[in-house]
Amino acid sequence: MSGRPVVATSAAVLLLLAAIIAAFAIGRFPISPGELVTLVWAKLTGGVHGLSPMADTVLFQIRGPRVIAALMVGAALAAAGAAYQNLFRNPLVSPDILGVSSGAALGAALGIFLSLDLWWIQGLAFAWGLGAVAAVYLIGQAVKGHDPILVLILAGVVIGALLGSVLALLKYLADPYNQLPAITFWLLGSLASTNLDDIATTLVPVLLGLIPLWLLRWRMNLMALGDEEAKALGINVVRVRFAVIGAATLMTAAVVSISGIVGWIGLLVPHFARLLAGPNFARLLPVSVLLGAAFLLLVDTLARTVARIEIPLGVLTAFIGTPFFIWLLATARRSWQ
Repeated sequence: MSGRPVVATSAAVLLLLAAIIAAFAIGRFPISPGELVTLVWAKLTGGVHGLSPMADTVLFQIRGPRVIAALMVGAALAAAGAAYQNLFRNPLVSPDILGVSSGAALGAALGIFLSLDLWWIQGLAFAWGLGAVAAVYLIGQAVKGHDPILVLILAGVVIGALLGSVLALLKYLADPYNQLPAITFWLLGSLASTNLDDIATTLVPVLLGLIPLWLLRWRMNLMALGDEEAKALGINVVRVRFAVIGAATLMTAAVVSISGIVGWIGLLVPHFARLLAGPNFARLLPVSVLLGAAFLLLVDTLARTVARIEIPLGVLTAFIGTPFFIWLLATARRSWQ
């Protein structure tokens, strides 16, 4: 058991490397590992010998930014899901179930509706995502006499449905020629139009969300014991919960603003990471980040290569996630005991 985290981390790193190689190798213009190294080295050293203009365009302008975005989005969603599952002590909790994605979707769609720039879209997504989680948590605290986990999940479903109805109204009012197609395409989830500017803008809030989660990794283990036990051990439960919710929501809102709704990653990946690395959050978080990045990169590679037209990411993750979610429902209690 002492070598379990090392094995889990090593396996996650190998899977991530394989996903990166597959992402560059598969496509209409494949790039082998040797060509990838040559192209990157030529770019870094300023050399042009053997550097194909087509390969340079595909690597640094089309496929490279998309690969980086997939890694960032997958890692952020998986980390946020791991934080929520650990904080609420429930393997069936994710940013989707608690309403973060629904709130962030409404905020980002509102930004598109108002024709705002990316910074405002991210800001609105963050604010609405945080508000959605706050509403879910307040409902869970207010309703007494029932299973708190069940109340929390049902509150998330209710808040998500409410935000979804507002989003539908916003789509109804949007310009059918410009705004509505943009909102609809964004909601399906895609990384096709991601560029380096989007990545640079989104990377800052993602790092600002990951850093607090890593710094609070030991306190997160105590929070998993319950509020009373954590308080008895000297943990400020309210402050830690606020920091974790804010960090996870910030990451989710930031990546949703460039990728759209990509479900299931925050639910499934942390659970598999927990099966590999164990419940210790200090080991769970990095494995979740690695597996989330690899998973979304593989899904994105499949989305752009499996058919003549690109399949939205949200569609593929739903097809893949549904059977695994059924299995998760059947084994969640045993895996957390």
